[in-house]
Amino acid sequence: MGLYKSALRPLMFRMDPESAHDLAFKALEKGVVSTKTFESPLLEQELFAVKFANPLGLGAGFDKNARAVPHWHKLGFGSVEVGTVTWHAQPGNPKPRLFRLPEDQGLINRMGFNNDGAEKVASRLWGLKPAIPIGINLGKSKITPLEEAANDYQLSFRALKDFGAYFVVNVSSPNTPGLRSLQERGPLSEIFSAIRSVDYTKPLFVKVAPDLEFTALDEVIDVAKEHRLTGIIATNTTISRGGVSAKAPHRDEAGGLSGRPLCHMSNKVLKHLYRACGQDMILIGVGGIFTGQDLYDKIAFGAHLCQVYTGWIYGGPQMAPRCLEELENLMERNGIKALSDLRGAAA
Repeated sequence: MGLYKSALRPLMFRMDPESAHDLAFKALEKGVVSTKTFESPLLEQELFAVKFANPLGLGAGFDKNARAVPHWHKLGFGSVEVGTVTWHAQPGNPKPRLFRLPEDQGLINRMGFNNDGAEKVASRLWGLKPAIPIGINLGKSKITPLEEAANDYQLSFRALKDFGAYFVVNVSSPNTPGLRSLQERGPLSEIFSAIRSVDYTKPLFVKVAPDLEFTALDEVIDVAKEHRLTGIIATNTTISRGGVSAKAPHRDEAGGLSGRPLCHMSNKVLKHLYRACGQDMILIGVGGIFTGQDLYDKIAFGAHLCQVYTGWIYGGPQMAPRCLEELENLMERNGIKALSDLRGAAA
């Protein structure tokens, strides 16, 4: 982390956040960014018939259009989730729409599902043989009325179904008007029915908001079980500003908050899901991972897999292998022989 923290990150952080992202992504897309990866049999696992070399993946939102899929394994990730992808290509919300909170190690974004559309992303994935499992995150097109959401998700899934190791229904972003209302039992069930009518075999997840009450989460669990979903991702960004310094620049910008301030909220949701779901539901923990201890805690709270986004932006290219090595050291120090033995230990 030394060079990145001392030289590259200060340089990048002087730029507009989205411009810095675009610049970094061009290098990532060309495959010129890599790091020494960390491999360990202790961190390997097979879940829903998919092999994961390690439990830390890159979360949705960074590689929205699947442009760098052949290269993410070079950064040490065990998986990557592309998207959010919508049926209709869309530019997203007006700029500026991404804001840093450096003192709090957070980000606020209101990107608005900017992406090339499902058919274009599918053409980009055609013929690729990625070295790590690829998840595909699906959202609702902004121009699609809420009452037609199920058909919108179905069209995207139909176009992309052959290219993902798993699929995610994103109904929890705060940046598409009305989207979070689709977490309610009726609309959510309709979306899953529409997707399952195309293919019942694909691993399917739902991504939930950290702002939901436990009673609402329990309804999501009921729908997930009814439609035999593979699992739940906890969590998306929050509309809360808890944990953000009162005088932080951009604190009051509209959008979803991610990073360190999200950690406690997302962990509370994760623990509740672990207790309420039973052993068959795969849980992916997202929100506030910066260190190996954070990763260890997520798994101890019930996660099978974890994802990072903001922590990677702050931590740099070596962040994933560093966290994985720290995770293994913690497991060995505590006499834990497998990820399955750690899972749920603190829930």
